[in-house]
Amino acid sequence: MTAPLRAEAYLAPETLAQLAPFELRARMLVEGLGMGLHASPRQGQAVEFSEHRPYTPGESLRHLDWKVFGRSDKLHLKRYEQETDLDVLVLVDASNSMRFGSITVKPGWGGTDAGRDSLQWTKFDCAAAITVAIAHLCLEQRDRVGLEVFAETSRIGVRRSGSHGQWRSMVQALASVRVGGVADMPRAIDHGISTLNTRGLLFILSDFQQPLAPIQEALGKARFRGHDVVLVRIMDRQEIQFPIEGFRRFEDMEGAEVVEADAETLRPAYLEALQAFDAELERMARSLSYDLVRVDSHASVGPTLAALLSRREAAWRARRRS
Repeated sequence: MTAPLRAEAYLAPETLAQLAPFELRARMLVEGLGMGLHASPRQGQAVEFSEHRPYTPGESLRHLDWKVFGRSDKLHLKRYEQETDLDVLVLVDASNSMRFGSITVKPGWGGTDAGRDSLQWTKFDCAAAITVAIAHLCLEQRDRVGLEVFAETSRIGVRRSGSHGQWRSMVQALASVRVGGVADMPRAIDHGISTLNTRGLLFILSDFQQPLAPIQEALGKARFRGHDVVLVRIMDRQEIQFPIEGFRRFEDMEGAEVVEADAETLRPAYLEALQAFDAELERMARSLSYDLVRVDSHASVGPTLAALLSRREAAWRARRRS
């Protein structure tokens, strides 16, 4: 008999505590239906004061600012900026390279296809932990969140919702999806933004081990449509530091190429290429005004996400003051 799914096993208590002080803020104006945390372009009565405008004879006096009238002897109405909910879509790379991991699976972890097969804490397991944390945060602040897991095509999707059961649905999808194949991220981005009827926030979780030019083109379409994007690059610490020694066999996890070589001889060229690729990825994100977050899969996801949320809250406050 299959053990019942425990959604709680996919989100560590310490991660909840680390994220508790923060809210997920959108950088752009969003157009939603409900009352949430994000600035909307629609004007109306709401919780946040926006600006004054001159009174036109015949209008209701309900929002007249009598303090301004007392100081200036002129009639002005208060305008309010609606706070609305946000559509959040998480795109998770489930290609073969995301199966890589070099430490044993974390105690009490709920488990994914990649982790169950290898008994290692893989990049996909790390992506699952980040996704579940984002989903929890969104649902706590009444935003709608959805999921698309992709490789060559979309493997599985969970339609955006703000319902209480959405978190469990996303966990079920992450736990059951098969990880493997080659990633087609531009196709996944195009499909993701085609499902968004209003401006939204996309999280893209991947190791980004693929050419960047087609990805930049797809992200340019997202930018043109007014979407906000956070790129989350997940790498295993062994990939980041390359502490391997001796004569080894290296295999491309998403291709057929195999190289046998001395690891110490390869290390300088590998680290140089890694640094160059990171710089190129950073330039791409900066050119589109998108956030880029680098994640070491051996580390706890809480502090990394908390730092991202802190930066976005600071940017949100600065925008409101301007």
